[in-house]
Amino acid sequence: MPRIAFQLQVRPELLDEYLELHSPVRPEMLAEIAAAGRRDYSLFLGPSGVLFGCYATDDDAAAQAYLAASETASRWEAEMSRFFVGLDGRPDQAATPLTEVFHLEDQLAAAGGAASDRDDTDSEGSAA
Repeated sequence: MPRIAFQLQVRPELLDEYLELHSPVRPEMLAEIAAAGRRDYSLFLGPSGVLFGCYATDDDAAAQAYLAASETASRWEAEMSRFFVGLDGRPDQAATPLTEVFHLEDQLAAAGGAASDRDDTDSEGSAA
């Protein structure tokens, strides 16, 4: 299942208001995110306003299209757009995508579970 990550810059003078609007997000918007097929969705905000988001979805293009056509999401994104620096368009459609360079579970699986094998040895290197 693809994981999608993105970056935005929240205007520093609007950080408190941005946090208020996400604590919690309106139930109708939560329902639209879920209906679009996005799961395990998180946002991380740094003190300078750098915002990182990530989510999993089976089909990101379909999720984007669903949200683009949603009246609920359109209203939410119109309200959110004033919070971001240097953004042309809706935040959910125009955020800067990030390239995944490391995922622990993927690399462990590719290594054949080698890391978990090491967990079963004592400090002498023999099996526990």
